[in-house]
Amino acid sequence: MATDHGPGAEQGSDPRIAIREGVAKLGQRLDERQLGQLVTLLGELGRWNRRFNLTAIRDPAETVAGHVLDSLSVRPYLHGPRIIDVGTGAGFPGLPLAVVEPDMHFTLLDSVGKKIRFVDHAIGMLGLANAKAVNARAEDYAPGIRFDTVIARALAAIPRLVRLAGHLVEEGGQFLALKGKYPAEELEAIQSLPEWEYSVIKLSVPGLEAHERHVIQLKRTT
Repeated sequence: MATDHGPGAEQGSDPRIAIREGVAKLGQRLDERQLGQLVTLLGELGRWNRRFNLTAIRDPAETVAGHVLDSLSVRPYLHGPRIIDVGTGAGFPGLPLAVVEPDMHFTLLDSVGKKIRFVDHAIGMLGLANAKAVNARAEDYAPGIRFDTVIARALAAIPRLVRLAGHLVEEGGQFLALKGKYPAEELEAIQSLPEWEYSVIKLSVPGLEAHERHVIQLKRTT
């Protein structure tokens, strides 16, 4: 998802300016505390990434669009107070969303220990009382509650996603699968899952204009 012309590129490498400009292009707002938290998150990600290889996006200038703005692009489609980010990796989209939506509670789930250790560290550093990190496989996770919104970004094909984490979706809730190009074959395969219906939302992410971005919104039919 790298790009040579991300938001604020003309401003050099100042992530604060790039985030502020990109969020404005998304039609969203941040207060100064939230902006500072997102800048801190990217700085800490860069520090950990040099040691633990948490994410493929390593250029600090590219992390604004590739991690923060891409995560926040799904913000308008969140539903309900209980959100789970399945296969969160280094905390995206869950961490940026938890920063900007303090009244929602986020569970960030991943099976890779080093990644979830970073997520737990970031939650503490950013003071996110509305987020928690869980080291587990989605198919094995049974927290005793279900979630209003289940999010997965580039984790697996949609039919497999539903098999892995569909049990986490609350009645009346939704599954948001974040994808790049329009996943025609995956959507065709959903026809074998008659208990789910879907709609497709095309996103425009500042700094990633050359890359297609879609959200597949799935809801139970019964």
